[in-house]
Amino acid sequence: MTTPIPPPVRIPAPPAPPPGLAADVVASGQPIHPEDRIKLFSAAQWEVFVHEWVDSLRDEYELVERCGGAGDMGRDVIATVKGGNGAWDNYQCKHYKESLKPTDIWVELGKLAYYTKRGDYTYPRRYRFVAPQGAGTKLSNLLKKADDLRDGLLKNWDEYCREGITKTEEVDCDAAMKAHIASLDFSIFEATPVLRIIDGHAKTRWHAARFGGGLPLRSAPLSPPLVPGAAETVFVRELLRAYGDHLKQDVNDVADLAARDDLREHFADSRVEFYSAESLRTFSRDTLPPGEFEKLQDEVHAGIKDDVRDDHVDGYRRVVAVVKTARSLPLAAHPLHTRIYVRDRGGICHQLANDGKVRWVK
Repeated sequence: MTTPIPPPVRIPAPPAPPPGLAADVVASGQPIHPEDRIKLFSAAQWEVFVHEWVDSLRDEYELVERCGGAGDMGRDVIATVKGGNGAWDNYQCKHYKESLKPTDIWVELGKLAYYTKRGDYTYPRRYRFVAPQGAGTKLSNLLKKADDLRDGLLKNWDEYCREGITKTEEVDCDAAMKAHIASLDFSIFEATPVLRIIDGHAKTRWHAARFGGGLPLRSAPLSPPLVPGAAETVFVRELLRAYGDHLKQDVNDVADLAARDDLREHFADSRVEFYSAESLRTFSRDTLPPGEFEKLQDEVHAGIKDDVRDDHVDGYRRVVAVVKTARSLPLAAHPLHTRIYVRDRGGICHQLANDGKVRWVK
């Protein structure tokens, strides 16, 4: 009799180990979504954030100003419409822990009625409430009904506006004020969804500095034109002087280097480097707050100064030594460091020469 073979025992696979911690998470903590981060802003930071977003709408506005603070007369960020004959939009910033309610806006509508009646400013084209939590359902529905919104202001005037518009006087809703309110267009009011603001802000130069997440990819650098342009005049002149110092003769034009392939190649490479650095300048302008590229230039300048001051056989050897030093400088502390190409480093040296901060021939 054959003994049956028992079926194989299935041993369950051990559970997969938990994923390891990424180095950047250990260093900086878990990333915080912008929608959650803005809830941590102060009221002033929220106004600045909104100002940054509105200022990026250059196709629509010719001027954007932040008025928030004492004496703003109910205007936080105002934007003058391009070609609008003085038309303007108001962005009223409310940084509350909860979504906006009708009781949060009566005094703002009262200020608008009071100051436009007094003639301090004209009535806006649009009036937008911007808040991290947005508008609650009740307010959102009310903003869609202009007549109900007007009636609500009149009904709540004494409770919210009479003593709330200004500290210097009580403002009664008398017959003249009621007539003024009746003449106003209450369809201009709306609440802007916060995700729309974040999406718009993500396209600005301020976003990475506020929320992290790294810089976008950089486009290919510009190629130099065949003939040097006006923007290159100074650094080209400095290079020609350096070549002349090296050859011990006057070099007034690149044509004077016809017999020196090495110098003509160096000249061409230097122009490529310069335009690469100019492309980095543009990239910085579009993705980082003002002044960041200038800080990078200052870092490079500080790193090459000793080589610039050092003794060299001639100006050309000084250029070569200084650019070589620039290529090895530690620039990891600067926010642009992940987007810097090797050619940018030499290009920044030529930018500094173009700005008169570096001279190759003493």
